[in-house]
Amino acid sequence: MDPTTRGATIPGVEHHQVSLNGTRLHYVSAGTSGSPVMLVHGFPETWWVFHKLIPLLSEHHRVFAPDLRGFGDSAIASAEHDSATAAQDLSELIARLDLGPVHLTGQDISGPTTFRVTAAHPDLVRSYAAIETGLPGFGVEMLADVARGGAWHIGVLAAPGIPEMLLAGRERAFIAEYALPSLCATPDAFTDQDIDELTRSYARPDAFKGAAGHYRSMLREGEEIRELASRQLATPVLAVGGRSGQFTPATLR
Repeated sequence: MDPTTRGATIPGVEHHQVSLNGTRLHYVSAGTSGSPVMLVHGFPETWWVFHKLIPLLSEHHRVFAPDLRGFGDSAIASAEHDSATAAQDLSELIARLDLGPVHLTGQDISGPTTFRVTAAHPDLVRSYAAIETGLPGFGVEMLADVARGGAWHIGVLAAPGIPEMLLAGRERAFIAEYALPSLCATPDAFTDQDIDELTRSYARPDAFKGAAGHYRSMLREGEEIRELASRQLATPVLAVGGRSGQFTPATLR
């Protein structure tokens, strides 16, 4: 494991690089005791979106926050990337850390990935928290339907070659002027430092391929997710809705 990082950091956090499942993942860790917690970001995010939460949780837990494949300081994703691959990455990371089952949290676009881990590997997950997210096959596809108020960026990211054509060199404007204002209910939640750090990671060559893979998955994996969901979870589940109201709780029910 390589503890170095090129990005922002906070006191008490250690940075790691680990090779698994044919890729290289970056993750941070904090805390020395208590049950393990794993926090998984959405889009347009990296582990950094948890940097205020990690110190609070690490007072009582061992906390781990990875950059998904194709995000942050993890390796770039391939053009064929999907949520099933991301779920295998996370499952192997949890097993590699030898933590026992973790309290797993997924938000936004990582919802299908973290749900896959919870449903397919219940031995790795002691509780599951889903925040502001949905599942294919249970209505999340409507978020791409611009005729009914869906978000245009989902189609842009899901179309091969289009993110590189339209967003390369415009990462800060996309994040600061569109993505965060449209997705965040608290206008001043993100500081200039936060925006700088997110821009740094998304300005890498091919840095939108990770998100593109997740959005393409979202639009085509409904049947597979419904099959996984047909076996009711025995794991305790917490569903948290914010700006989207009851969408997340209704999906998880």
